[in-house]
Amino acid sequence: MALQNNIVNEQTKLNYKYEPFIPPINFEEALNQAEKILSQMSLDEKILFVGGHNFFFIKGFEQYRIPQLYLADATSGVHIRKELSGLMEKSVAFPNPLALAATWNIELANQFAKCIGEECRIGDVAILLGPGMNIYRNSQCGRNFEYFGEDPFLAARMIENYVTGMQSTGTIATLKHFLVNNHEWHRRTTNVIIDERTLHEIYLPAFKAGIDAGAMAVMTSYNLVNGEWAGQSKKVIADLLKSKLGFKWLVMSDWWSTWDPEKTIKSGLDLEMPGDILNNSTFKKTGDITIKHNAKRLINESKVSEEDINRMAKNILCTIISMGLNKRPITGDKCIKNFPTHEKIALQTARESIVLLKNRNNILPINKNTKILLTGEFVEKIPFGGGSAAVEGYNHVLMIDSLKSEFGDNIEYIKDPSIDKIKEASIILLSTGTMDSEGWDRKFELPEKLEQQVKKISSLNKNTIVIINSGSGIKMIDWVENTAAILYAWYPGQTGYIALAEILSGKVNPSGKLPMTIEKNFEDSPAFGYIPQGENINTNWDDDFNVSFPIHNVEYKEGVFVGYRWYDSKKIEPLFYFGEGLSFTTFIYDNLNISKSIISGENIIAVDFTITNSGKTDGAEIAQLYISDIESSVPRPTKELKGFVKVFLKAGESKKVNITLTKKDFAFWDINLEDWKVEPGEFEICVGASSNDIRLTSKILFG
Repeated sequence: MALQNNIVNEQTKLNYKYEPFIPPINFEEALNQAEKILSQMSLDEKILFVGGHNFFFIKGFEQYRIPQLYLADATSGVHIRKELSGLMEKSVAFPNPLALAATWNIELANQFAKCIGEECRIGDVAILLGPGMNIYRNSQCGRNFEYFGEDPFLAARMIENYVTGMQSTGTIATLKHFLVNNHEWHRRTTNVIIDERTLHEIYLPAFKAGIDAGAMAVMTSYNLVNGEWAGQSKKVIADLLKSKLGFKWLVMSDWWSTWDPEKTIKSGLDLEMPGDILNNSTFKKTGDITIKHNAKRLINESKVSEEDINRMAKNILCTIISMGLNKRPITGDKCIKNFPTHEKIALQTARESIVLLKNRNNILPINKNTKILLTGEFVEKIPFGGGSAAVEGYNHVLMIDSLKSEFGDNIEYIKDPSIDKIKEASIILLSTGTMDSEGWDRKFELPEKLEQQVKKISSLNKNTIVIINSGSGIKMIDWVENTAAILYAWYPGQTGYIALAEILSGKVNPSGKLPMTIEKNFEDSPAFGYIPQGENINTNWDDDFNVSFPIHNVEYKEGVFVGYRWYDSKKIEPLFYFGEGLSFTTFIYDNLNISKSIISGENIIAVDFTITNSGKTDGAEIAQLYISDIESSVPRPTKELKGFVKVFLKAGESKKVNITLTKKDFAFWDINLEDWKVEPGEFEICVGASSNDIRLTSKILFG
């Protein structure tokens, strides 16, 4: 059996330290240059500058040597808009970001983003409108596929490496959506009510990691936060993002997400996008509420000042100058030759992201001589997430073609097999899933037709292997017991089905693990009840713009207990646990050693242990380290992820791996101190293969 041996830049240590991005022109010098340009600009020019141009551009001024700058979506590739820029003929469709998070491979995140950044350079894209990093709180959220899962530590480590990879190419990364945009159902009229501790422990760490990594743009969200729209909230932008988190670069709004030009100007926002209104029913009611068409009036009425406009324009200029976008061509034609490398990274991401959730009686891998019946939803089309994150790709490989290439004539594809065909098949590969999208949420359950198909086929043939393509968790409780195997294959990108075929045949040993919990029923989730009683979950783009829909409060009553933290604390058994994922081999954990048993001050703690591949197949394991506070003055999760290691091991091989912990890893956010706090007492270090599969434990004492 040929086995996977190409885990990208295998890491046996999490004390790997990425290097934060440093822009070519330092902030102080860029600020000086920006002030000189600003002194030459008229008020009219500055007002035009702080509102978007032609929907996806920052306006250029040739006389000041400021180029027009193109902003493009999204996190898993470049969304090509040929009507705006004809420079880019193609872009690689990578697996979606939640799939990238399922790899738990931080260096792969860096390479993934570097590839996309190079393609931005090909397409004259100055600013990529990603990465998205809103926490997976709600399994029905239509944009979960764009984000990095439920755990703030995992998301933060992936994001900081994504940012450095992206910006190493000279393309600016945009952290989005700030803040708590965790569902899409009537997102423009959702008021999220959230406390400070929950913000700092759950929803801010990924943003803070991106800022510390050097990200040079942030995009605000559509929703209200504690009573004010994020894009025009001084508390969200000036106080939290800029003052507390220390972000000093460009802050832009999401498209059509600001409603009061006076508040927007005073909020700390720098760039209002897209700067012009749409000709639709919403703006016929509100009128032209853009900064472009109201700033002069507000200045004349002494409600804002020209200095407010200067601040906005200065921040935009400073960011442009610091990245050198005014001194060099945006386009990097030399990157065109790197497309083959980009395709390889996309395929490798798919290989490492697919999660084997069930494998009864080791039905996988499949012997190549076995006759296989193939059927289902995505056999002849590639699923993807919709909205701004949609990436078309090229050189597409369909599931049917990849499986025929791998298994030859032993694959028989029948779109609608008869009961006799189903019953007599040796193995059935059944494709199912969802097509999620920005702008609306979708039910936790599969569409009714697909749900009934899975129930029918799995009940008739116990050798049914279900392949799930989705951007989020789905309900499986009504048919999971009847299946022989389940593979979570996400949105695979343009060639991800090659990886699927390799795993089914055993060429590649699956190594992905869930970056989120999959509950049995949506009623088990802390997000249950976010849709007002009597309202329908199904919405569309017209509903998305319906700002006359009543503002509805969504209170995050669960606080810091999100994802596995919720299920642990409530003792609710999910269907599949955070961090869970099977392999074709087995791993033994032993020899846990902690450098200090009593900790004081700012000491660094070194944790090491040994992992052994105890099976007969080469493979990669993702070991996870959780910390538990035995006794605390505030409610704390049963355990919290604070380290992970992805290590490739040949059959029979052992490796010693280590993880470094710092004082902050043991801390919670103290609302009185407005800072992180570690209380004296006992903590437990838990090391295992998932949040529910702890293999090694040891206790330490903070003095």
